[in-house]
Amino acid sequence: MSPLPELRYPTLAELVSCARALAARRPALCTLRQVGVSRAGRPLQLLSVGHARRAVLVVAGAHANEPTGGRTLLTLAERVLDERELRDGMSWHFLLCADPDGAILHVTPAPRSLLEYHLGFFRPAGPEQPEWSPAVLPPDRLPPETRALTAVIDELRPYLQVTLHGTDLGGSWVQLTKDIPGLAEPFAKSAAELHIPVETGASDAAGWPASGPGVHVMPEPDAGAVYPSMPDDARRSTWYHTHRYGGLTAVVEVPMWASDLVDDPAPHPAPAAAMRRLAHRLLRDALAVERVLAEARPRLEGVDGPLLRSAMWGLELIPGLAADWMHTPPADATMAYVGSVDAFGRRLPLRAAAMLLRVLRESDDHVAPRMERLVATWSDAFAERFRARWVPLEHQVEHQSRTVVAAALHARERET
Repeated sequence: MSPLPELRYPTLAELVSCARALAARRPALCTLRQVGVSRAGRPLQLLSVGHARRAVLVVAGAHANEPTGGRTLLTLAERVLDERELRDGMSWHFLLCADPDGAILHVTPAPRSLLEYHLGFFRPAGPEQPEWSPAVLPPDRLPPETRALTAVIDELRPYLQVTLHGTDLGGSWVQLTKDIPGLAEPFAKSAAELHIPVETGASDAAGWPASGPGVHVMPEPDAGAVYPSMPDDARRSTWYHTHRYGGLTAVVEVPMWASDLVDDPAPHPAPAAAMRRLAHRLLRDALAVERVLAEARPRLEGVDGPLLRSAMWGLELIPGLAADWMHTPPADATMAYVGSVDAFGRRLPLRAAAMLLRVLRESDDHVAPRMERLVATWSDAFAERFRARWVPLEHQVEHQSRTVVAAALHARERET
C-alpha cells in the first residue's frame, strides 16, 4: 500500500490512492468500486475486503471537519487483511468518504491549535449532510450522497454499520441505535490505555440511556426530543436504515484535543442555573457574529455557497436552542453534561464565525479582521477553559479502530 502521510490527516486523494493500492495488492480479497457521485460529480468509493454475506459497513467522512475517520478506515482495512479471524464469516466494506465535496472544503489537515483548525473550518448545513439530510428533507429532495449511502446499505444489508465521527475538543463516546452488550468494557479499557477521556455526559446523547460510561443507546422512536427546537432527529437519519435488515449502527466519536473536564460524573451543584448562563452566552456570542455580518451583508448580495449557507443555518438554530436550555430541565445533572453543553454552546457561534470569515476573506471585505478577532479570541478561550491537550493522531486512530473491532465482534455475538 502506498504510505500514508505521517503525523497528519490524509487528503481525499491520498485516501483513494491508498485504497487503490491495497485493492491491487490483494485482488483476491479486495475490490474498490464507485458506488455513487457527489453533487459536484466527485466519486464515492467503496473498498470491500472479503466475500462473506454477513457484512460490516464502515463509513468515514460524513462530517468534513472530523478527519480522523479516513485514516482509521485504512488502518482497519489493513488489520482485517492481516487478521484472518476478522474475516471469519464476515466481510468488511469501507465507504472512503461519504461527503467528498465537504472534504475538499475543510482545509486543516494538520492543525496545531484550535485557531488553526477553525481558520480552515467547514461543516455543511444539515440538509447537505449525507447522514442527517433524511431528518430534515423529504425523500424526493435527498442529496445524491445520501442516496448512494442508503443504496449501499440496501445492497449489503449489514448486521453492523459503524460511522466514524470525531469532536474537536472533549472526550470519546459511542452512540448506538441498539445496544451491543459487552462493548462498554473494551471501549473504556482502550480509552484508559491511550489517555483519552470518556465523555460520560455528551450533549449529543442528552437523555439517552447508557449501557456503560460513554456508551449511549438511542431512545425509542416515541421518546420526546430533549432539545425540541433542533430539526435533526437521529432516529430519522441514515443510521436507522440498517434496522430494516435487522442491523444496527454504532457511531464512534474520538477527540482531536482532549479535556479531562468531560468525564466528571459528580452532580453539578446548580445545573439549571448553569444552563441558563450558557444559553445567555450563546445568544450573546451569536449576536456578536450577526453584527459583523450585518455590516458586510450589503456587499455580499448575490454571494452564495456552502460556507455561507452552513454559517447561516447554524446561526438560525441558536435562538431555539438557547430557549431549550433556559426553559427545559437539564437532561442530566452531572458536571460532565454541563461541561459538554458548555462546549456545544461555544462551537455553534465559533463555527459560524469561522466559515463567515472565509467568505469575507474571499470577498476581500474590510470587516474580515473583526470576524478574525472573534475566531481567535473564542478559539483560545475554548482551549483554555477546557485545558485542551492534543491527542496524538496514532492514539485517535488506535482507539477508534479498537472500538470498531470490538463492536463488530460483540454485535456478531448478539446476532447468534
